[in-house]
Amino acid sequence: MSRDGGTVLAALVDALERLPGIGARTARRLAEHLLRVPESEALGLADALRAARARLRPCSRCAAPAETDPCARCADPARRDDVLLVVETLRDRDAVEATGRYDGRYFVLAGRLSPLEGRDVGDLGLDALRTRVADGLVREVVVATNPDLEGDGAARAIARSLVDLGVAVTRLARGVPTGGQIEHQNAAAITDALRGRRPLDDADA
Repeated sequence: MSRDGGTVLAALVDALERLPGIGARTARRLAEHLLRVPESEALGLADALRAARARLRPCSRCAAPAETDPCARCADPARRDDVLLVVETLRDRDAVEATGRYDGRYFVLAGRLSPLEGRDVGDLGLDALRTRVADGLVREVVVATNPDLEGDGAARAIARSLVDLGVAVTRLARGVPTGGQIEHQNAAAITDALRGRRPLDDADA
């Protein structure tokens, strides 16, 4: 791709454009910003990324990136072991946690379904979820995928993957609006959705 500023700038813009939600114009603005700020600030971003890649590993219990294994939430003895809430992203987990109304465990999927980006059911990490649920402690799996086409597809796949394990599979009530993103909901909406969760099966997922 040819852009003013030569191949080095073009390579930086291309790298930023590959980040989720970053289009060509935003990538260009970010690249120009990184070139304008003091060198220490720009390289500090690189250092933070390098440290995160070196020190963060998926928790063996919830699959969330963490510096310890198990992570702090999975190691907390005050949390309930019989309820497992499945979310698509760390942002979704943090949004639920911010309500202060959920005291069970979490499992973070390996990503969202995205046919346009080539991510299908096999990329969700459902084998790891099955292993987590098969420990015999979990009695209810609460599916907290987003109420959109991709989230509905992921919910159906989760329900199918756990059908033989003898656990109840529920889904957040539609207190989270259809098409809405969990990370953008306020605490009241997420709390209502938690309270109104219902059994999940292939017919109504």
